[in-house]
Amino acid sequence: MPGIDPGAVIAPTARVDAGATIGPGARIGEYCIVEGDVTIGAGCVLEPYVYIKRWTTLGENNEIGAGTVLGTDPLDKNFAGARSYLRIGSGNKIREHFTISRGTPPESATEIGDGNFIMTSGHIAHNCRIANRAVIASCVLLGGYVEIGDGAFLSGGVLVHQFSKVGRLAMVSGNTRVNLDAPPFFTFAGFEIAPKGLNLVGLRRAGFVPAQVAALKRAYRLLYRCNLHRDEALAAIEREVDTPEARELAAFVRSSRRGICRP
Repeated sequence: MPGIDPGAVIAPTARVDAGATIGPGARIGEYCIVEGDVTIGAGCVLEPYVYIKRWTTLGENNEIGAGTVLGTDPLDKNFAGARSYLRIGSGNKIREHFTISRGTPPESATEIGDGNFIMTSGHIAHNCRIANRAVIASCVLLGGYVEIGDGAFLSGGVLVHQFSKVGRLAMVSGNTRVNLDAPPFFTFAGFEIAPKGLNLVGLRRAGFVPAQVAALKRAYRLLYRCNLHRDEALAAIEREVDTPEARELAAFVRSSRRGICRP
């Protein structure tokens, strides 16, 4: 049943609907608005002027910066006002003045995983899927149905076209336009997105050992530097680089509907 846990702290100027659920240890700052049909988990912190709209769920220990709006109606002409959702996991930091929309189709959802760091003044559109431990820097804009993999890093000002995907542990440099899929483990840059090599810093931080990095370097060369047709490159990767990461890379490329970015 909805209700405010006795251990929650709510500022006197905040407005929390009786139909909301607020977990123990949550702190709701000055002038926040929390609508009905919202769940805010234990230990969450809402800084002043945060607006949480209906059908939004936050897990535990999320930190939401001042002026952020969660669960906004989709910026989509096809949206007809039906119930849809924004579901956010646990341990996320979402900084000031960010907006995240709920889904467009009835009963659909925008989903954010755990442990993500989302910086200031950007937007995540309807039906996006953000995995875990991703970094989304300031002024990043994600179109509808975008997918961002575990540990990906989107630098400041990145624009991601609707339905595009960024793979696990990929890094996209600042002000890049992502209008094609960006495979995992690599770095990408340029206004017209292009691959630039391995994300060595991200791989090292993720605990990759030299043998894993060397295998991915070989896979990168086969995919991007040997003038092979896509299917020829994937066959070569699967034949010559038989590691879990290489298989993940090949599966990502095979599943791409928009096509992957090329040099």
